Amino acid sequence: MPIHLVTGGAGFIGSTLAEALLARGDTVRILDDFSSGRRANVDGLHGRLEVLEGTVTDEAVVRRAMQGVDVVFHHAAIPSVVLSVEKPQATMFANVQGTTVLLDVARSAGVRRVIFAASAAAYGNTQIVPTPETAPLSPLSPYAVSKVAGEFLMRSFSDLYGLETISLRYFNVFGARQDPKSQYAAAVPNFVSAALRNEAATVFGDGDQTRDFCHVDNVVAANLLAAGTPKKLTGQIVNIACGERVSLNELLRIIAEATGTSVPPRYDAPRPGDVRDSFASIDVARELLGYEPTVRVREGLRKTIAALRSAQGRS
Repeated sequence: MPIHLVTGGAGFIGSTLAEALLARGDTVRILDDFSSGRRANVDGLHGRLEVLEGTVTDEAVVRRAMQGVDVVFHHAAIPSVVLSVEKPQATMFANVQGTTVLLDVARSAGVRRVIFAASAAAYGNTQIVPTPETAPLSPLSPYAVSKVAGEFLMRSFSDLYGLETISLRYFNVFGARQDPKSQYAAAVPNFVSAALRNEAATVFGDGDQTRDFCHVDNVVAANLLAAGTPKKLTGQIVNIACGERVSLNELLRIIAEATGTSVPPRYDAPRPGDVRDSFASIDVARELLGYEPTVRVREGLRKTIAALRSAQGRS
């Protein structure tokens, strides 16, 4: 039976995707070095699952992971803008060299298709909103540059070797497995965690900056559509988002309402590399993949709050 490989499968998005693949009866192999992924994310997974510990920059490890694989979902990365500003060399090595190794091994191993977790950070502070995939790129951080490089690698390996590839540009993904305790935690887990502790939430900037928050269930659905489409994939780039524009101040108000608490903002200086506004056009995803977001922002926040509240009760 063909195997689906999820690199970075112990991470927030990767483990949620692996869980969905297992739930439909697929055989799944996870490759993760657990540098940012968490063992707790894979310990509860059930089904035909194999977990390999190792890094995508290690060709020998990747060759073992790639045996018998049909589709690769490539999520392994150093996944933080802030961390990339602090450690640009490590970010570029993991994200660019790791992607190069993965693609090179995939094409010689007979893999059919590689689906790449790209990022809306590629657009930077674009003035075109909602933003289509054709908008000029202006990456503001080493993380964003590394993701743009990954997109070009996907296209070139498709052009040169006939490997089917696609880059899914994720917009501000959130959901239950995000780690609110990380110093690099994203806005949603930070704000929800603050609300559940009845504390002030740190907002970097004035809070009027906007994001297109996308619940992880939508991202999983997009990956499954990309894996299953009968259309030939040749390095296409596709925005994956909700197509909703929400400011951080509005996000705080929604979370306060959903938790029944007060979440006063504590404003701090903007962080280097952060974009001001992010809002996607998802027309290409609809046309190419038949994608439609099914979990809107408010519903996704309710699900995320319930999960984090439950986790808090167990800790």
